[in-house]
Amino acid sequence: MSRPRVFVTQPIAESALARLRARADVEVNEDSSKIIPKDRLIDGVRRADILMPRLHDVVDREVLTANPDLKAVSSMNITQDNIDLAAATELGIPVTNITAMVTDATADIAFGLLLAAARNIALGDKLFRQGVYPGSQSNHLAGYAVSGKTLGLVGFGRIGQAVARRGRGFGMNIIYCDPRRLPAEEEAKCEARHMSFEDVLREADFISLHPQLSPETRHLMSDAQFALMKKTAFIINTARGPVIEEAALVRALQAKEIAGAGLDVYEFEPRVAPELVAMPNVVLTPHLGSGVLELRETMAHVVVDNTIALIDGTPPVSCFNPQVLRKLF
Repeated sequence: MSRPRVFVTQPIAESALARLRARADVEVNEDSSKIIPKDRLIDGVRRADILMPRLHDVVDREVLTANPDLKAVSSMNITQDNIDLAAATELGIPVTNITAMVTDATADIAFGLLLAAARNIALGDKLFRQGVYPGSQSNHLAGYAVSGKTLGLVGFGRIGQAVARRGRGFGMNIIYCDPRRLPAEEEAKCEARHMSFEDVLREADFISLHPQLSPETRHLMSDAQFALMKKTAFIINTARGPVIEEAALVRALQAKEIAGAGLDVYEFEPRVAPELVAMPNVVLTPHLGSGVLELRETMAHVVVDNTIALIDGTPPVSCFNPQVLRKLF
C-alpha cells in the first residue's frame, strides 16, 4: 500500500519529525500558539491514517468517526485526558501514550509558581515594565518569605516528592498527605511528616497539589478546605484543574481567606475565571508543566517510536487499549 498518512496537530521537534517523515507522509498544523479548532482537527483526521494529537486536543467520538479509515491515535498523553478511550476501543482504534517522564519539569514549574506568587515576581515584572519603581526598600511590592516556611504536599507520588526536594533546598519544613503513606525509612529520606489532609491545610504556608484526577479528587479544594488554610497561605496547582473548584478559589481570594495562588492548570481549561485574571496576587501560566525543550523532544521521539511500531505491526512503547492492537498496514 501507499505510505501511511499522519496528521500532527501541533509542531513537534524537528529531529522527531525527520524520523517520522522517513516512514510516512506527514501533515503538521504549524500553529503552535493555540489549540487546533475542532473543525480543523476533524478536517486533518479525514486525510490521515494516524492522528498524533497533543494533550489538549479533544479526541471524542465525533473526531474518531470523522474518517472510517482512521487506524490509530498516537498521543503525547500520559493519562487518557480528552480522549474517548471507550469509543476508540469500540471502533478498534489503538491509542498509544507516553510513559511518565515529566516529574522534574512539573516540579520546577510548581516551585517557580510558588516563588513567583510569594515574592510578587510576576506583578513586579508587570509594574516595572509600566514604569513603576517604588524603590528597593519600599513595602509596595513586599511579599512573603519562602525559606524556612512549611510546605504542604497534597499527593506525595513522584512529582510531590520532587517538589519536596526543592523545598528542602530552601530549608522548608515538609508535610504531606496521601492515601498511601510512605514507609518510615522513606519518610526519613524525604524529611517529610505524614499528616491528615485537614492538618496539612491548617499547618502549611504553601499548599502544592499533586493528586491524580478522579471522582474522589474532583473539587478536592472547595469552600470548606480553603477556610481551613492560613490567611497568609498560598495554593499552588500543577496537577489537574478540576482538583480545585475555581469558583470557590475566587471566593476565598476575594474574602482574603488565603494570600494568593499559583496556577498552571484550570477547571475549564483553556478558559479561566476572569476574576482570577484580574487579581494581582494570582500567578497564571498556560499549562507549562512539561514545557522544557529537551523534555518535549524526548516526548516527541517516544510518540514517533509508538507510531513507527504501529506502522511496522510491532508492540508500541505504551498503549491505553492494547487489546485492540493488530497489524494495521
